[in-house]
Amino acid sequence: MLDNQGNDPRGTICIEDIEIGMSRTLRKIITDRDIELFAEVSTDHNPVHLDDEYAQDTIFEGRIAHGMLTAGLISAVIGEQLPGHGTVYLGQNLKFLAPVRPGDMVEAIVTVTDMDIAKRRVTMDTHCEIDGKKVLKGEAVVLAPSRKFD
Repeated sequence: MLDNQGNDPRGTICIEDIEIGMSRTLRKIITDRDIELFAEVSTDHNPVHLDDEYAQDTIFEGRIAHGMLTAGLISAVIGEQLPGHGTVYLGQNLKFLAPVRPGDMVEAIVTVTDMDIAKRRVTMDTHCEIDGKKVLKGEAVVLAPSRKFD
């Protein structure tokens, strides 16, 4: 069952059921509260994220979300949907392409590109978009759960 923002269902997809090309998404509107909470948890209080007046005089000409807040949406897709619960992150690379601002609807998309079933390793293309424009791209490698270990 999809949630009210059209996000894919949460749960677990075991390595035995994962296929190359399989994809999952999550959509979230980034709010001022999200940015404030991320600043609190991460201890990153850079004023470009929190101070309108300061941020106006930067290259962004306004406040932006923390890049790692946006990247965290990829982590949510991997940890909640594909492969989901029981997944262990092994690596992630990221390239930030454009700013994310309060009020933006971000769509995080994860797609399986390669697998090593014997080692339970899954490689995935990861990116985030706003209105179809990529704002972040990267690749993740994870250890997927297996029915053999349940």
